[in-house]
Amino acid sequence: MDFIVGVWLPSAGQLLIGAALILSLFFLILIAVFANWGSYWLQAYMSGADVSMKSLIVMSFLRIEHRLIVTAKVMGRQAGLRIDREGGMSTDRLLAHHLAGGDVTNVVRAVIAAQRAGIDLDFDRATAIDLAGRDVLLSVQTSVSPLVISCPRQDGEGKKALSAVAKNGVELLVGARVTVRTNLDQLIGGATEETITARVGQGIVSAIGSADSHMDVLEMPSQISKGAMAHGLDANTAFSSVSIDIADIDVGENIGARLQTDQADADTRIARAQAEVRRAKAVAQEQQMKAKVNEARAELVLAEAQLPTALAAAFRAGHLRAKSKRGAQGTQRNEPKQGAARQRPNGPRNVGDDKGTSMIPFPRAREANE
Repeated sequence: MDFIVGVWLPSAGQLLIGAALILSLFFLILIAVFANWGSYWLQAYMSGADVSMKSLIVMSFLRIEHRLIVTAKVMGRQAGLRIDREGGMSTDRLLAHHLAGGDVTNVVRAVIAAQRAGIDLDFDRATAIDLAGRDVLLSVQTSVSPLVISCPRQDGEGKKALSAVAKNGVELLVGARVTVRTNLDQLIGGATEETITARVGQGIVSAIGSADSHMDVLEMPSQISKGAMAHGLDANTAFSSVSIDIADIDVGENIGARLQTDQADADTRIARAQAEVRRAKAVAQEQQMKAKVNEARAELVLAEAQLPTALAAAFRAGHLRAKSKRGAQGTQRNEPKQGAARQRPNGPRNVGDDKGTSMIPFPRAREANE
């Protein structure tokens, strides 16, 4: 029994040594914790930001930068914002917004700026705007100080002025400045600056296009602003329009005269094309007639080539015969008397000339001779 007691019950010196080791380890752990998170905890404690050491240790495990959360909460505390755990900017809500991908510092600054400007913007609404992809701080600043948008956008590559044409055909080059203020109620889901620029351009072009003359627009440029404002510039957008100002207006070229000139040139080209078509048809018809003439000449030559053969065939058949000397003398003696007989329809017909080499008898005479 004495042996068992000696083994399981340490002596007083051993107890003191063990206690000293435990205290030393505790102090080492405490020093290590204070070295890592003590400065942030002390900063939050001195400013009344209410950041516990437990929250700092949890941030380390979640790989969150301590300085970001502590600085945001200190800013909110110093600005007089609610930082309680029930409805204010608590540490857990800041951590949740940071883990969701939001910008904690930007949100806190936006809430502070809205409070200073008298704008109703709470922490939940600011975090929703930030998570929607909008710059909530810039939106608050734009609500306080209106934003001026150039129309068209001066991005270095786009057009320097809007081009519009009046009813008389004269082009006007217009540059406008649109002053807008951010509408926080429509910031989520509202259209951006590009929509504002497009609507202003549409209104300017419509206002100039409805003018009878470009001189009317030059005399009263305010008509352009009124026409652009009448088209519902800020409908369903994240901005509310303040004013539209015409910064620059220049006279361009006469588009109507150029279009008329182009139309006249086009009509001239069409007339030339039609004349060329008619000329081509005439040339084709001329060539066709020449071909027909050549064909007729060929048929004539062919007929003339067949004439000697026909004459020879007629001689062989007895249809042609030579005059005798006696017959020729009798013909010469009775020529005055037979002048009337030659005019008879049934008389013989001379085929040759005055030399009279042959005669073609009529059918009745040939039958009598036979």
